Amino acid sequence: MMNCPLCSHAAHTRSSYQVSTNTKERFNQCQNINCGHTFITHETFVRSIASPKVDSPVLPHPEKSGQVLLGI
Repeated sequence: MMNCPLCSHAAHTRSSYQVSTNTKERFNQCQNINCGHTFITHETFVRSIASPKVDSPVLPHPEKSGQVLLGI
C-alpha cells in the first residue's frame, strides 16, 4: 500500500505489471473520495537481509487423508 502523494491518504493498487525480474509497476488509486488521484509507482528489489543457505525444494508434508502426492 502506498500513500497518495497529493493528500497522504491510503492508495490501493488496482493493477500491476512486471517490468523486469526485480521491478514491478503498480497502478494506484487514492481511497480519499475527495481526491481519487490515480498514479503509477515502481516497486524494486534492493537487497537481501538474509538468504537461505541451501536453495533446494522441500517435499510438502503428507496429507492426513493419505492422498498420494504427484511426482515432482
